[in-house]
Amino acid sequence: MLDFNTLTEFSRANCVGICAFLVPANLLTTLLTIILTAKQRPARQIWQAAGIASTFAFVMVMHVYTWFMIGVVMAPTYILLSLAITCWLANLTAIWWQRRYTHTLSLSKNT
Repeated sequence: MLDFNTLTEFSRANCVGICAFLVPANLLTTLLTIILTAKQRPARQIWQAAGIASTFAFVMVMHVYTWFMIGVVMAPTYILLSLAITCWLANLTAIWWQRRYTHTLSLSKNT
């Protein structure tokens, strides 16, 4: 079983490596979701890309919270938290946009 203290220590001890992976992963997967939405790809592809991107954003938020737990309140923690929340909101917006646009498009084809 995973010990929460061990997990948080791992997160803080390997911060550079975790952030070096999560920042580009967040940005690239969110960009992929936006591109798939702009190209009007099937909803399944958009949901998959948004799900992966949201997972990366969630992991980044949890990583930042491990720093907040020990009292580290610095600009990089807020920047990473803002990045994760922005990516998460962009993915939700892409899903919403795709659902709304597809519905509007299907109604205009029937007329």
